[in-house]
Amino acid sequence: MPGFSTVAPWLNKVGYYGPVTATLDWCEANYQFTPYIAELANSFSNLYTITISLVGYLSTVKQVLPKRYALGYLAVALVGVGSFLFHATLLYEAQLADELPMIYVGSMGLFITFDDGPGFSLESRRSKLLIAFLLLFDLSFSWSYYIYRNPVYHQVVFATILLITAGRIIYMLKWSEAADRIPASEKRAITKLFGTGAVLFVFGFLIWNMDNIFCDFLIARKLSIGWPFAFVLEGHSWWHIFTGAGTYYKFVGIQYATLCVKDDPAPYTVGWNYGLPCIERIQLKVD
Repeated sequence: MPGFSTVAPWLNKVGYYGPVTATLDWCEANYQFTPYIAELANSFSNLYTITISLVGYLSTVKQVLPKRYALGYLAVALVGVGSFLFHATLLYEAQLADELPMIYVGSMGLFITFDDGPGFSLESRRSKLLIAFLLLFDLSFSWSYYIYRNPVYHQVVFATILLITAGRIIYMLKWSEAADRIPASEKRAITKLFGTGAVLFVFGFLIWNMDNIFCDFLIARKLSIGWPFAFVLEGHSWWHIFTGAGTYYKFVGIQYATLCVKDDPAPYTVGWNYGLPCIERIQLKVD
């Protein structure tokens, strides 16, 4: 299991939920502080993602943006809830509650970026076909992942979805039919938002891997430093924070890009809400 320590195996206790049944265990000691939370930092670091997702959701409601964006934020918050349960219990069922919604959220991002016809109704043939295809994909992946319990399989599929989404954003800004009518300033803003999110995501991924590779070294440093300061060395918790922020920034970029393609770019701009970027209407109107 990635990140499982051989330096201090006595730190990995069995708690309320019994032995680990998940296919992954991380570098944080199990049940160190309470028998009810397997990995304390890895669990509660998900509150950051949940919180900023709710901030994004409330912003879309306030600005009367299309409902698909509000649903997207709620879906990201659901990933945070699933991840909390996974790290709190280290049970395989909870692992699925974390990893499967990641695929579903990625599929939602694909729908939002590929459904590029004018307006936000779901009545068009393209919208219906996209929904049907992505639902079939999600169901197929869920079934196959339950049978083939290899986390690398999940990671490759998830990474592929992210790369396709990034490619789609580039296409929308450079080569789509609407590209010429998107002002250069809006293109720069979209690129900055999505690019910032991608950098945050990649940085979080690097920290996650360093946490796996150097687990024994980090465990020794944690024991030397002591808690609560040792929580700073919980690399997988930083993955949650950086990827949560990265997902937020990328999703704001996706919103801005698709609003420019499917609607008139003029009524929209980038504002700030609690230190986070958000899409604001210059003139409020109901879709």
